[in-house]
Amino acid sequence: MILKNNYIVKINIDYSLKIIKYIYLIPFILFSCERFNDFDILENKISNLIKSHKGTFAVALKSLDDGNTILINENEIFHAASTMKTPVMIELFKKKHNGEISFEDSLQIKNEFKSIVDGSKFVLSSFDDSDEIIYKKLGKYISIRELVSAMITKSSNFSTNLLIDYINVKNVNKTMRDMGAENINVLRGVGDLKAFDKGLNNTTSAKDLLVIYEKLAMGSFINPSISNEMVEILKNQVYNDIIPKYLPDNVEVAHKTGWISGVRHDSGIVFLENGKKYILILLSKNLDDDIEGAEFLAKISLEIFNHLS
Repeated sequence: MILKNNYIVKINIDYSLKIIKYIYLIPFILFSCERFNDFDILENKISNLIKSHKGTFAVALKSLDDGNTILINENEIFHAASTMKTPVMIELFKKKHNGEISFEDSLQIKNEFKSIVDGSKFVLSSFDDSDEIIYKKLGKYISIRELVSAMITKSSNFSTNLLIDYINVKNVNKTMRDMGAENINVLRGVGDLKAFDKGLNNTTSAKDLLVIYEKLAMGSFINPSISNEMVEILKNQVYNDIIPKYLPDNVEVAHKTGWISGVRHDSGIVFLENGKKYILILLSKNLDDDIEGAEFLAKISLEIFNHLS
């Protein structure tokens, strides 16, 4: 009889503890639902803005704090423009880590490149490049480290082509696949008009850029030190007319832009003052007005920041 009573008491206690446990979890469940609803509202707002604007857009957003994600047209293929320079940087850092190259090695500055179509030669013009200084250094030698920095921070086309010639672009694409980016394809450097006319262009998607930037943000590409070194280079980007444009000065953004006629992109990592961070990819094409398109994307970036900060 005593054992039976004890058994009954034990069951009642266990049952009470379970109730207390679930009551304790209610605030966390409600908070998660609220966050989900916030993201749901944000996604609907962004979708409606995109539908009302002329052009084709893609958005990929991921909060690295709680994993909440917004994907809009994430698999749409876009001309990569200069966003392809981040994959090139990643491949160079991989080769440096493997001991295949040294960033202290130098390349001679020659303005002579070959088309992937027929091997014919072409040159780049400083008028079509965002980095004019390198054109004044023809014949001289510049370290790979300097070229990588110019490729990302100044979006130097000349530096990009020198580095692409130095490595095999097929290796870039293999590394992208290894990282889980299925639709980032780097076929060539910049200014290959014969390739452009034949539709042989570098391509990307918002989802794939999200994949590679998340690995950099989490320090999981090769190791945290290498990932962080690339993030620091991306933080020094001088073109800040999209993702960072309307954000507070104390918010750091490690990002890479891209633009050609009718196309404006930005892609990267946003670091909030409270230590949280998120990945944001904004892609566009078929724009009537490139400047207005960049302004539209900058306002989407601000909308996202206001919801997450």
